[in-house]
This record gives sequence, C-alpha cells and structure tokens, in this order.
Amino acid sequence: MSLTIEEAQKQVDQWIQTIGVRYFNELTNTAILMEEVGEVARIMARKYGEQSFKKTDETIDLADEMADVMWVLICLANQTGINLTEAFERNMAKKTKRDSTRHLENPKL
Repeated sequence: MSLTIEEAQKQVDQWIQTIGVRYFNELTNTAILMEEVGEVARIMARKYGEQSFKKTDETIDLADEMADVMWVLICLANQTGINLTEAFERNMAKKTKRDSTRHLENPKL
C-alpha cells in the first residue's frame, strides 16, 4: 500500500483525535522532534560512524526511529496548518531551480 503525505497527515490527526486525546503544544512537539532526531543521529553514529553500539542499543530499529521523526513532524504540520504535500512540492521546485547545475559543476562530487 502506498501512503500519500496527505493521507499520513489525516491518519495522524485521526489518531490524535481518537487515541491521543489532543496534540501536545507546538513547543513540546518541537522538543520531542529534536529528541527523535537525536535518536536517529545516535543510531547513524553507531551504524555508519565510528561509535560502537552498547548492548542496550543493539535492538534499536532505525526505520522505526525515522518514522517517529515523521510522526512528530506531521503533528507540527497539522498544528500549524501546513500542507506538507504542497510544501514538499514547492521545496523540490526551489531546489531544482537553484541547484540545476550546481552539483554537476561541483568538482568535489
């Protein structure tokens, strides 16, 4: 099953309204987002970087942690009235216009 960003936003909102009771406020969700991003960073530093896993880290699921980041980001988008599909499309257009030759001309790449 493919899930659109719009459907994900609706699913999260439905879950919040029925199971989650209410959204945490925007500042709380921003702090939670930073915490979740930190958990992804921790896994990345151990799996792809030079840090080693502790016994307690070995069962952590990177995909699940990335989904946690998406969840909280979607909560913030819903709370602030942002349509993430439209925002993503605008962002892709911006990057495409701005970077149309930048990376191709970068000798470091």
